[in-house]
Amino acid sequence: MKFTALFTSTILASVALNTQAAPIWQDFSVSGLYGENYEVVDEKETTMTLEYTAKLKYADVFFFLDRMRGGDDSTSSYFELSPRFSLGEVSGQKLAFGPVKDVLLATTWEGGEGFNNFLYGVGVDLAIPYFKYAQVNLYRANNENIADDYQLTFVYGIPAKLGAEEFLVDGFLDWSTKEGNNHASEMNWTTQWKWNAGKHISPNTRLYLGIEHSIWNNKFSIPNADENNVSALVKYHF
Repeated sequence: MKFTALFTSTILASVALNTQAAPIWQDFSVSGLYGENYEVVDEKETTMTLEYTAKLKYADVFFFLDRMRGGDDSTSSYFELSPRFSLGEVSGQKLAFGPVKDVLLATTWEGGEGFNNFLYGVGVDLAIPYFKYAQVNLYRANNENIADDYQLTFVYGIPAKLGAEEFLVDGFLDWSTKEGNNHASEMNWTTQWKWNAGKHISPNTRLYLGIEHSIWNNKFSIPNADENNVSALVKYHF
């Protein structure tokens, strides 16, 4: 598919150019999840996740890789690479208005066992009271094994304190359109509720304990494949 080759080349070239400059900030983490109420593949699942996120002058980048093992010892992998390019930084114009801090060209490459999906569209960074960060991205999705669709993604992080204890609630909500009889409208709302346990080890230790709650209606666009799962979570930031 010509679009696939063009999309992949554009992402990799843009990331390569941006990574020549030192990141304004970056973060790398590894986490482990265990849950027993998953849908579609296996009811029990253990997941190791590697995450990297960075802010560059003209872009931000988010990448994660999931390695899953089911209760039946089946294994699979899934990744997303999401570079977004700041139209304000590229044009040299301030594109802030109301709660919008910036407007971005949003792209995502999703890959897993036997498929690659490519999403492209527009995103905005938002300033919302009490939120550490918030962004909304609207994509057109070119899917390899199912019909193409549109996707709306909301990403958020909310810090909180209770006495001396620090907490972070962060996650995302994906909603995609219905396309045909066998491609249902899909909604995945996943939130991590985390306690900063690392501060009790040392001021610079970023170890979080908590849970991940996933509400996933029509999982993988399969009609009536609905998931409501709570997983135990351990996450460490380097």
